[in-house]
Amino acid sequence: MTNATGPNRDDFEYPDEAGYPDGAGTLTQDQAVLIDEVIEDDHAPAISFFVVNDDKTGTYEAITGDTVIAGLTYNIAGDDRLVLLATAVFPEFRKQGIATELIRRVLDDIRSQGKTVTIMCPIVWAFIERNPDYADLIDPKLPGVRKGAHGS
Repeated sequence: MTNATGPNRDDFEYPDEAGYPDGAGTLTQDQAVLIDEVIEDDHAPAISFFVVNDDKTGTYEAITGDTVIAGLTYNIAGDDRLVLLATAVFPEFRKQGIATELIRRVLDDIRSQGKTVTIMCPIVWAFIERNPDYADLIDPKLPGVRKGAHGS
């Protein structure tokens, strides 16, 4: 759920099963930085990059030149659904709109394939809260985990 001023990083919870390092689901500092970026970001990325889906590793990679600058990991769940696990941006590329644009491009690719998503990544949840036109991609039976919403 969003509050009157929009989503914030406290709107989400992350179960231990999602693999968060503290065993309790607390955001890491890196995740908090990226959530803040996605919530506040509404401009084009400062760096030109392309996205490659490495289906062998289950990662959408953001690449500029010959350098990977960010990634969004996933698992395949059947023929029509992906489980989005984690978004990461190398520190030197943060606060430049990379996370927002990477997530947008990944979701656009998933939409073009006619698939749905289960979201375990707090950064993707924050993006969709800010960009509700992507909410139709969330699998209604297996949406993922989010504080206060738990499937809604």
